[in-house]
Amino acid sequence: MTDESQAAAVPSETRCGFVALIGAPNVGKSTLVNALVGSKVTIVSRKVQTTRALIRGIVIEGASQVILVDTPGIFAPRRRLDRAMVTTAWSGAHDADLVCVLLDAKKGLDAEAEAILTKAGSVAHRKILVVNKVDLVPRETLLALVKTANERLAFVSTFMISALSGDGVDDLRRALAEMVPPGPFHYPEDQMSDAPLRQLAAEITREKIYQQLHQELPYQSTVETDSWTERKDGSIRIEQTIFVERDSQRKIVLGKGGATIKSIGAEARKEIAEITGATVHLFLFVKVRENWGDDPDRYREMGLEFPRE
Repeated sequence: MTDESQAAAVPSETRCGFVALIGAPNVGKSTLVNALVGSKVTIVSRKVQTTRALIRGIVIEGASQVILVDTPGIFAPRRRLDRAMVTTAWSGAHDADLVCVLLDAKKGLDAEAEAILTKAGSVAHRKILVVNKVDLVPRETLLALVKTANERLAFVSTFMISALSGDGVDDLRRALAEMVPPGPFHYPEDQMSDAPLRQLAAEITREKIYQQLHQELPYQSTVETDSWTERKDGSIRIEQTIFVERDSQRKIVLGKGGATIKSIGAEARKEIAEITGATVHLFLFVKVRENWGDDPDRYREMGLEFPRE
């Protein structure tokens, strides 16, 4: 290869920017982050409001680095934790370079979606409409939804996708790579998320709790990674504590004869091992910590700002 052809093969300019994904709970933001990145970086659950902090997925597409800000689902807040999550979601939108507004094709413009479109109008950045779950509704319904949403808000582009199957995701990834501003990469090219592995491991365990106890355990529960030790044989020993607010919840997490927590641990250990590429020894403990939802330290640990009122 000549010097000229080598120079031509190297991109002359890199691009890098933050893209916020905003939408109602369960619209598919976490699934979309995972599909765009090509690896699991945020938890995905049937329960709403599982993403509490701004966990970022990092996409490399050509000469561009796209940093995805997966915000908590935007909903009508009732408790202090709810208010902190909603505040975090909107701050993520205002701080980003681009904003993707996700709508659920099946739900259409319901009350939650309408409220998000109204408030998104105050965000100064370019906005992209992403209609997810398009495989679940007829084409006529889709086109009507897209037309109405674009009449409500000035979107620079519209994408119709299925984050679960991957349909349309490649087109969205390429478009975001072209739209982020010129600039150097913020993260190493082999890094997929800025969430530390300890935090990601805690998120994975929390996901497994929700999958097994989605009807029985309320959202006043959290998981913290207490220790992370890399052993001489290359394996990792991890100790985590699951905090609940009442002893009755502790008994639910443990299950009869400890069966539930064993199952949660087995599922979490398997997935953490896949991500780390190492043998994982996971030890789970359950403790009662009353009123943790009113403790500012717990919010800081989750990357949320503590609402004073």
